[in-house]
Amino acid sequence: MRALAFGGGTDSSAILAGWIERDLQKTQPINVCLFADTGGERPETYTHIERISAEIRKYGLPEITIVRKHARTPEDFTLEGNCLRRKMLPSLAYGFKSCSQKYKIQPQDKFFNNNSGARAIWKAGGHVEKLIGYEFNETRRWAKAPLEDEKYLYRYPLVEWEWTRADAVAALKRVFPDMPLPGKSSCYFCPASTKPEIDELKKTHPDLYARAIAMEDNALHNLQSVKGLGRRFSWREYSTTKEPAVEMASCMFCVDES
Repeated sequence: MRALAFGGGTDSSAILAGWIERDLQKTQPINVCLFADTGGERPETYTHIERISAEIRKYGLPEITIVRKHARTPEDFTLEGNCLRRKMLPSLAYGFKSCSQKYKIQPQDKFFNNNSGARAIWKAGGHVEKLIGYEFNETRRWAKAPLEDEKYLYRYPLVEWEWTRADAVAALKRVFPDMPLPGKSSCYFCPASTKPEIDELKKTHPDLYARAIAMEDNALHNLQSVKGLGRRFSWREYSTTKEPAVEMASCMFCVDES
């Protein structure tokens, strides 16, 4: 079984473009394309998933399957709802990555744990092959990335093909010429957002920006070690003071760059 961990952005979409362009579905078929939805993606990402899912079916690739966190309460089905209920921010704001673990990794693991094909492979001593979208020039990310564990073999096609961001974008334009390029895929309230990205969110999606500010305000009384969604700064204060932009590292688990 071969599965694509589809992030909804440029890198994982470029894997699909490369698979089509190289006619790999005949010899190395992708059996599953899995997108873990935190419930907090931008509208453009959801639209892109619908469009590319329809396009890849024309080439014999499976449509994108969306998985979500299983929760006991309605609020906890989304990361935003969970944060509001608990009066906290996403764990990345505190320097941890449990939000990715709970809302990205665990839903995908649960899908395979309940998949009869995957269980049969594991029972026979085999592995499920998982495709991950790291670019060739992202050495920091893929150099230390795992190659296998007891359940999965991890493969990085863009690294194998030596594709940079420019190569990925070019492939998307060649294979899907009538489809807009995907934007950055990540939660709109992600603490890894840069200040220019916060500005862009406020400009293009003021409703989502307001919800992010509401999340920050809701957690304000419980904040001790951090100032807000920006960790070292609050989004609300930034929107009024307009400090010089400072870039922050993206979360390696949940960001599929544009």
